[in-house]
Amino acid sequence: MLQAKPTPRWTDDHGDGAQEPEFKPLTREEAQQWRASQPVLSPWRLVGVQWLVGLLAAVLAWLLSRSVPLAVSVLYGAAAVALPSALMAYGLTSSALSRLLSGFAQAAFAGFLFWEGVKVLLSVAMLAAAVWILPEPNWMGLLIGMVLVLKVFWFGFLLQTRRPVKNG
Repeated sequence: MLQAKPTPRWTDDHGDGAQEPEFKPLTREEAQQWRASQPVLSPWRLVGVQWLVGLLAAVLAWLLSRSVPLAVSVLYGAAAVALPSALMAYGLTSSALSRLLSGFAQAAFAGFLFWEGVKVLLSVAMLAAAVWILPEPNWMGLLIGMVLVLKVFWFGFLLQTRRPVKNG
C-alpha cells in the first residue's frame, strides 16, 4: 500500500527566495493614466482590413488565373469570414443592447458569447449556401479566401498593438 506524502507548505516565495510585492490598488488618476497609455483596439479597423485583403486576394486570383469562377470563389470565401465579423463588430459596439449592457461585465461577456455564436453560425450557413449561390464554386479558392481573411485578424491585431498611443 502506498503512503501519502505530506504536501509542502505554501509560501509566498517565487522559487528564487524573493517575496511577492504587496498588492497596491491604483488610484483613480493612476487608472486613467494607465488606460490612456493602452492602445485602442478597433474591431471596425480589423473588419476593414479583412475586406481589403479579401478584395485584393480575389483580384490577385483573377490576375494570375484569368478565371472568374476562381476569383468569385476567393471573394465569397473571404466574405464568409468578413461579413459575420462585421455583424459581430456591430453587435458588440453599436447595437442598442451593447450600449445598455456596457456597464455590466458579466452581461458584456454574455453578449460577446452571443455574437460569437451568431458569427460562427452565419459563417457555416454561408459556406453551406455556397453550392446554391456560386454558379461554379472553386472549393480551393473558397478555402484560400477564408484562410487569408482569418489570418488577417491576427496580423491586424499585432499591428494595432504596436501602433504608437495618442494621449490626446
